[in-house]
Amino acid sequence: MKLHYGWIVVAVGALATCVGMGAMFSLPVFLAPISASTGWSRAGIAMAMTLNFVTMGIAAFGWGALSDRFGPRRVVLAGAVLLATGLTWASRSTSVLEFQLVYGLIVGLAGGSFMAPMIATVTQWFDEHRALAVSLVSAGLAVAPMTVSPFASWLIAAQGWRTAQLTIGVAAAVLLIPASLLVRRPPSVAASAVAGGVASDTPGATAMQALKSPQFAVLALTFFACCAAHSGPIFHTVSYAIGCGLPAMAAVTIYSVEGLAGLGGRLMLGVLADRLGVKRVLIAGLLVQALAAGAYALASRLGEFYAVALVFGLAYGGVMPLYAVLARAYFAPQIMGTVVGAMVLASSFGMALGPALGGWIFDTFQSYTWLYISSLGVGLGAAAIALGFPPVRASGPSAVVRAA
Repeated sequence: MKLHYGWIVVAVGALATCVGMGAMFSLPVFLAPISASTGWSRAGIAMAMTLNFVTMGIAAFGWGALSDRFGPRRVVLAGAVLLATGLTWASRSTSVLEFQLVYGLIVGLAGGSFMAPMIATVTQWFDEHRALAVSLVSAGLAVAPMTVSPFASWLIAAQGWRTAQLTIGVAAAVLLIPASLLVRRPPSVAASAVAGGVASDTPGATAMQALKSPQFAVLALTFFACCAAHSGPIFHTVSYAIGCGLPAMAAVTIYSVEGLAGLGGRLMLGVLADRLGVKRVLIAGLLVQALAAGAYALASRLGEFYAVALVFGLAYGGVMPLYAVLARAYFAPQIMGTVVGAMVLASSFGMALGPALGGWIFDTFQSYTWLYISSLGVGLGAAAIALGFPPVRASGPSAVVRAA
């Protein structure tokens, strides 16, 4: 039986999100070692991640539009080169300002080239099992804490943070540059893009109409609040656990448990969304995410951290791919790069809040308690906004999202 090429694109997308985004998101592991080695404040280092998220979001919108016009292969290839360049340069930074600018701008620009174009491309390849396929691409983000983060921690212990970051940059180039050459759109979408055609059987027949639609407004607002709720706990929990007296390597394993749970959550919620409808699964996941984020404030021992990380990772990992599945149900495939890129832009502003706010809270109160309480409140707000999703009009056998 001939292999559907879409699954190859899924595999490349999973690798890109694991290596590319994992390299970028490994900064929480570097946070304490960089601060101890250089004397830079945690808030100053965390600001690099905040700038990274903002840059990544803006870049994702641009990269998504470029992938609609020129195809995702060139976009992912450019991102791989930029990622290697940015990590190499950041590893040689001599001031916190230089580190913030390099990590925030160059690495952030690279990060925007992976998620939005790859997820948009995968939604174009699948009518059936679309939620599962998108979840598998997003699963790379869940695998990263189990691979890139422990690898970074081991490198830091063995060689110091500068050599560790340089090594990760080189590894990203070796893996991602060849893999990017395998990315391509399905023939029908590629031909339509060349001809300048756009499908008109879904709301938002053009990119501008899509971005002005109520469907996109609710998608973007929910995605923003969702990411604002979980970004702080993701970024600061390793440091919080160390502050509770856990050894550094044990604290990093909490991050890995989140990733493992997120992998399971992506697969589980992806399958459930295909069967039960995306909206109801997304709302349930957002509620669980909010409660788990707040529960971190009560954890102090390793077993307690593991229990919360398991639930938190399953919830936040599971909901993340569902936004793109909803977007594909609302909008035409030929503009998915632009739509998903704009969604990532909104989510990145949410992600940018957590690192900076958490660093400010710790520097001010010498505690992360208010960070987790804030995450609980924002997470509940995300679930409330999601109740406003307009129904999806299913049409024909290819409609994989049912109104909830």
